[in-house]
Amino acid sequence: MAKPQISLLSDLTPPSLERTWLTAPHPTLPIVATCSSDKTVRVYSLTNFKLLSTISGGHKRSVRTCAWKPHIQGESVLATGSFDATVGVWRRWDSYGGAAGWGAAAGGNATESNVSRDSSEEDGNDDDAGEDDEEWRFAVLLDGHDSEVKSVSWSPSGMLLATCSRDKSIWIWEDLDDGDNNFETVAVMQEHGGDVKCVAWHPVEECLASGSYDDTIRLWREDLDDWGQVACLKGHEGTVWFLDWESTDNVPRGSSDSTQWREQRALSGPRLVSCSDDRTVRVWGRLPKDNQPPAMSSSAATGIPSIIRPTGTDETWEEDAVLPHAHELPIYAVAWSRRSGLIASVGADGRIVLYEERLATETDPDAMDTDSTAKLSLRTEWSILAVLDGAHGIYEMNHVAWAKRADRGSDSSEEVLVTTADDGSVKVWTLQR
Repeated sequence: MAKPQISLLSDLTPPSLERTWLTAPHPTLPIVATCSSDKTVRVYSLTNFKLLSTISGGHKRSVRTCAWKPHIQGESVLATGSFDATVGVWRRWDSYGGAAGWGAAAGGNATESNVSRDSSEEDGNDDDAGEDDEEWRFAVLLDGHDSEVKSVSWSPSGMLLATCSRDKSIWIWEDLDDGDNNFETVAVMQEHGGDVKCVAWHPVEECLASGSYDDTIRLWREDLDDWGQVACLKGHEGTVWFLDWESTDNVPRGSSDSTQWREQRALSGPRLVSCSDDRTVRVWGRLPKDNQPPAMSSSAATGIPSIIRPTGTDETWEEDAVLPHAHELPIYAVAWSRRSGLIASVGADGRIVLYEERLATETDPDAMDTDSTAKLSLRTEWSILAVLDGAHGIYEMNHVAWAKRADRGSDSSEEVLVTTADDGSVKVWTLQR
């Protein structure tokens, strides 16, 4: 049996001439947005891999991060975060230039220090902006952070936007959806002891995860009209660079009957994957309330004074797995596929690694031998499915994302990987099994 291979499908062209930080696939359309050190965001087609438009003029320094707002009809809304300490919100009518909007455009031919890594690059000029910038309307500038914005993330409903910064804070903004592009600050959390590198919303709940230079992952929820920390995950021995959530309907490979897995996971919900400067990828799971030891919810265990947090709101999260060692340098990004359940990781060593989880069923040793309905316990094992070295030559990779494959003749069920690197290139990959 042939070993799975990661194969290059295409580069996104033309590339940026400066470092690219992150590429965000649109939730429904065959397009992606790429953030660059040249102060712009480039929007590319996944149908023909060409540049569709360039968003410029909103930020004074590198655009570090971006995220598409979900559940929008007839319009695309993009949030951007910059080293100029601001967050921008951009809008574009999907019907611009034709009834099919982006679909029509995509089908045609269109034109070693953790801190220094994110803050020491030189900002370039934006003289290579696309011809159709007027498509994008700069709706609002959110100003509040004191330093570089590192990550932005929309909540599952699309009504809340989380942002985080080198200033050690996390802000949550509410889109008032009043027709005037007004946003209201609903929370500012400052429990992290260092630069907050990433924020990621739970796929279905209003629960926010954050990773930081302080080596911790923190979980946040709203309680009694106030946002607060409900868990602090410690395990990494270096900066937590990135986080991603498992799909709600993910089932590991290797089981013909997924019922038991779904029942077992129903009370705990999706897991969280993290990557770190310590060169590890870790998976975390929440214990159902009934299974949480009382001591774990105490202020002594969480480090949160009980006078600050109401009783009964803390959650217990445990390390579910440390994935097999595969990187020799810091890991900057992970992505958990919503379709296949595969996890991808990239980092400073220029390596793409894919991990696969397989389900194994074993009899509970505590069950009686004479019991014909002996309880079965489920366990999983992670293995390395494929590795590709030097994916962007000698350059570090800053981000990886899964997207639905959309080029001509492709199977609608297929996925692609999109990687983003220091040389300004963005590459699209397929997995050949």
